[in-house]
Formats: sequence, C-alpha cells, structure tokens
Amino acid sequence: MSQGLAAAVHHELIVKKSRFIACVQPVDGRAQALQLVAALRQQHPDATHVCWALLAGGDSAAVDDGEPGGTAGRPMLHVLRQQDLDGVLATVVRYFGGVKLGAGGLVRAYTDAVAQALLAADKVPLVRWLAQACALPYALEGAVRHALQQAPVRAVDLQHTDEVLLRYEVAADARVDVRAQLDEIGQGRLRWLEP
Repeated sequence: MSQGLAAAVHHELIVKKSRFIACVQPVDGRAQALQLVAALRQQHPDATHVCWALLAGGDSAAVDDGEPGGTAGRPMLHVLRQQDLDGVLATVVRYFGGVKLGAGGLVRAYTDAVAQALLAADKVPLVRWLAQACALPYALEGAVRHALQQAPVRAVDLQHTDEVLLRYEVAADARVDVRAQLDEIGQGRLRWLEP
C-alpha cells in the first residue's frame, strides 16, 4: 500500500561547498506542486537550481531545472518510487559552491538530500475515499448515524426532505462492508443513489 507524508520535512546537505536544501511534502496534485515550486523560487531568488520530483495520483514529474539531464529530477523521483510514496513533492534548492560535482556527484547529492529528508518524515498509509449516497426513512436515521460513527467514513452530510438524504465518503477497502451493514439496518427501505 502506498504511503503519504503527514507533514513537510526539510534537510540541508553541503557537498563540496554547494548547498542542497531538500524538502519533501504532501501535495494533492500537479497544480499544487507547481504553486509550491513557484513560491520556492521566490523564496530563493539567488539559487542556482530549484529541482523537483512529483508523485501524486498516478501523475509524476522530474525536473532538472538546468542541471545536466537526468542528474537531479529523475534521481529524486526514483527515491520517492522506491519508498512507495504517493501524493508527495520533493524539491531541492541548490546554491552552487564553485566546485563542479560531475554527473555522478550530482546524482548522489540530489538522491542523498531527498533520502535524508525522508528519514525524518512521518509516513502515513494513504486511504482512497469513495463517495456514497443513499436515501432512507426518518425512522432509520439514528441507527444509520450510529453505524457510520463506528465506520471508516468522513464528510457525512445529511439533508432532510420527505426522507433523509445521506452523503458520505468511505475508505475504499471498507466500502462493501459498510454498505452491507447499512443495507442490513435498512431491511430493504434504504435506497442507494448516485453520489
């Protein structure tokens, strides 16, 4: 099962006078990642390079930002993949120290910067959430609410019309069990809707 990060973690590495400032952080997708990279460029206007790698929901990216091709973004992305992460952006800001590191030295520096940051990261299992919706008589509302309080669900929304309209998100691996439990409570009086 893929893992995400609970919070952003930073690590700084000095290699032959070059300063590598790494950050690994949770992101929702490419749009958020691009915003974070743009903000990083503003925070570090004198940096030589702002390289990054992204793994988020099947979307991936590896950006070398002027470093020789394949020496920064791809090694960083490889670290994220090896640790089976998802929803994660890795960035490394480099301030050139005057000594060229060569392709191998760059790969090692970018890999080490991200790997060291990940050593301090709090990894959490990723939960995929699925939207569900149903309609039920008022008489069942209490029992259904109680069942949902015990289940891995979130974002419960109730609307009261001529019947109770219920929308919620359930952990993907528990969807079948939760639905079966609600069907049992409903005894045929619960109607499933498109979320």
